[in-house]
Amino acid sequence: MNARETVLGRVRDALALAPRPAVAVSRDYRRGRGLPDPERLDLLVDRLVDYKAQVRTCTATETSATLAEMLAGLGARRVGIPAGLDRTWLSDWTGDLVEDRPDVPAPSLAELDAVVTASAVTCAETGTIFLDGSHDQGRRALTLVPDVHVCVVDLSQVTAGIPEAMERLVPERPTTLISGPSATSDIELERVEGVHGPRTLVVVIRTDR
Repeated sequence: MNARETVLGRVRDALALAPRPAVAVSRDYRRGRGLPDPERLDLLVDRLVDYKAQVRTCTATETSATLAEMLAGLGARRVGIPAGLDRTWLSDWTGDLVEDRPDVPAPSLAELDAVVTASAVTCAETGTIFLDGSHDQGRRALTLVPDVHVCVVDLSQVTAGIPEAMERLVPERPTTLISGPSATSDIELERVEGVHGPRTLVVVIRTDR
């Protein structure tokens, strides 16, 4: 028996002997302010812009034209999409669409100019977008490897605070939290973008469905 097994064995023994009283965990988290749609939208846009994301708002009928305009402005030619994305969103797009598959090696996703996905829920207060790997969002690699991520957010899915957002998620699903483009700082506080994900985040907010 090595040292690791010895330590883990002692931990298991201690847990077996420890009493396990039934203690109710308080879930009385601070909730949002019940913001109406215009205020929730303004708050989200403010946070996203502060995080250096590009933001556009549109109606549901303007989705395709808006996405085509944004992708053209980014100089994208090959755009990756998850298998379940609504193709009507890209009906005005004239470039190449590449549908992602589980058997596509993650490093090859770097050859895409951009990726377009939907979203699960978004928190206005923190400017955080949640992806849960659903069919219209795809696997995690699809939104982390390409250098540009265009994410469509429905205003109806935007909550004021984090507790309300968490209540809409399925705990068993893999969740990715996005607050602006990927960025980090070194010891001298020099900002470096694109270390852990896309350097460019574009958020298209649909004000109706």
